[in-house]
Amino acid sequence: MPAALEVFRQDESLGAAADLDFALAMLDAVRRGELGPALRIYRPRPTVALGQRDAKLPGFTAAQDACRRHGFEPLVRKAGGRAAAYHSGCLIVDHVEPDGDALAGSRRRFADFGELLAGAFRKAGVPAGVGEIPGEYCPGEFTVHGGPGGGERIKLVGTAQRVVAGAWLFSSVLVVENPTPLRRVLTDCYAELGLGWDPRTAGAASDLVPGLDLEQMEDAVLAAYAGYAPLTPGDFPGLRGRVAQH
Repeated sequence: MPAALEVFRQDESLGAAADLDFALAMLDAVRRGELGPALRIYRPRPTVALGQRDAKLPGFTAAQDACRRHGFEPLVRKAGGRAAAYHSGCLIVDHVEPDGDALAGSRRRFADFGELLAGAFRKAGVPAGVGEIPGEYCPGEFTVHGGPGGGERIKLVGTAQRVVAGAWLFSSVLVVENPTPLRRVLTDCYAELGLGWDPRTAGAASDLVPGLDLEQMEDAVLAAYAGYAPLTPGDFPGLRGRVAQH
């Protein structure tokens, strides 16, 4: 557990590709010893982050075109998984820490931070749990899902990791508001990729708690992380300077 987490609230997106690249720059700065444990929180531009396996499918180019038609920028991320969509109704949390044995703890981080984020949703009044949903997009064992007990569940959070020697990056996408554009772009993207999924699994926390907004969810996430480690405020322009050599 870190002594403290420095929290950087990014007011505006840097751009779809630049936001992904900046997370990797943070990871590299941690590896170099120039940045300690940190969280970056921001609201992204419309993006579909495709996986490495997606890029090898025959329909990849058509899937990219479908994303652009919906106003989403298609990118291929370096972490694993299948295509996932997000926009300004989502929050992205990039969590980096130094770790001398980063690879060994990867599965535990998925479980622990999945439960931490599920707890944040519950704090905001959203019934949430952890576990894969049948038919979900970008399926994962530690998906954070929401919904009434025994009923249909929707995906609320997708998580991914990148590990290097001496450090790790844990990225989480929280779907808070306006799920309709996400469902539409994923429907066309997955059709072009030839991948099956159930569009009913794509939703947002505001489907379950009408009126829940990004500010409330961000406060709930930070409260949950405060139970993991002490939080200290960071200056995002200063962070940009610290990772500029990536």
